Amino acid sequence: MSFEPAHPAQLLDADGPDTVRMSVAEARSLGEGALQRLGYPLDEARIIVDQLIDNALCGYKFAGLPRILAIAGDWKTANPRTSVRIVHETPVSALIDGGNNVGYIAAYRAAEVAIAKVRAMGIASVGAYNSYFSGRSAYFVERIVREGYFAFHAASGQPHVLPPGAAAPALGTNPIAFGFPSAAGPVIIDLGTASLMWGEVMLHAHLGQSLPQGIGYDRHGRPTSDASEALLGGVAAFGGHKGYALSVAVQALGLLAGAALIRGQALDYGFLFIALDPAIMLPGGDFPRQMAELVRAVKALPRQPGVDQIRIPSERAFRERERRRVEGIVLERKVVASIQAL
Repeated sequence: MSFEPAHPAQLLDADGPDTVRMSVAEARSLGEGALQRLGYPLDEARIIVDQLIDNALCGYKFAGLPRILAIAGDWKTANPRTSVRIVHETPVSALIDGGNNVGYIAAYRAAEVAIAKVRAMGIASVGAYNSYFSGRSAYFVERIVREGYFAFHAASGQPHVLPPGAAAPALGTNPIAFGFPSAAGPVIIDLGTASLMWGEVMLHAHLGQSLPQGIGYDRHGRPTSDASEALLGGVAAFGGHKGYALSVAVQALGLLAGAALIRGQALDYGFLFIALDPAIMLPGGDFPRQMAELVRAVKALPRQPGVDQIRIPSERAFRERERRRVEGIVLERKVVASIQAL
């Protein structure tokens, strides 16, 4: 299985003896086939793989097809699933039971509900619980923004992050994302509050790669660069006490989304979406134009020596996404073999 890009001398991602380059269609076929073998119907497999492919196109290797291995290895995947359903609702809000479906499905449905409610009411708040592995937050946020709305998304998780001074994890990697409609295209800000996202730790362990120093901790809370040992312990929050504080806030937002409703545990998965029509705050439809002007003002700032441009969050990912659609996606052979072997 291989794919020959149109301009091999100008490739964004380098090939190597331990990698395989695939077209989007080939990667999609590989992912959908693996998920169907795991018991997912084709329509759900397509929803999941569409997100994984988009993540890979945007340059987030760990969040691409390797996540299928994480899904396969999670104990929740082996448990029964029920349909995603709304269990509590008002005109501007909804609480969704994810039915033990992976977050690629539960959060996707929650974002759909948020879009429908903000379209009808101008504002929406939607939470989803009883789920796991929500994937890359920017994917969901961009869906809402492309409908013309502001979007906020926070995702709490099970313990993988150690608070400063702790010898055991207490927080999820807890990403937080914002999305703004702009006359020049969506502006998406997506960041995890962990020093390294858990999918990256898992990929490092699968490939036998070491973690950067100062990030990982083993099961006893001792520093380690061994990714396999960190899987039994955890990682630090990014930015010291500031990242830790933001992570606590995201964990609390997960409670608003129902994180504790299934197992009675505050340290669990909860996906919260807030969507807003800019027109209810700023009549006249000026927000997209003003947002584009903000972007232009930032990018026009004087630059430090050696800096060719000032980038806006999501700019690199969007630009690279279009290139990889043509050039293909590079995966480690070991990952491809493991997916094929499921």
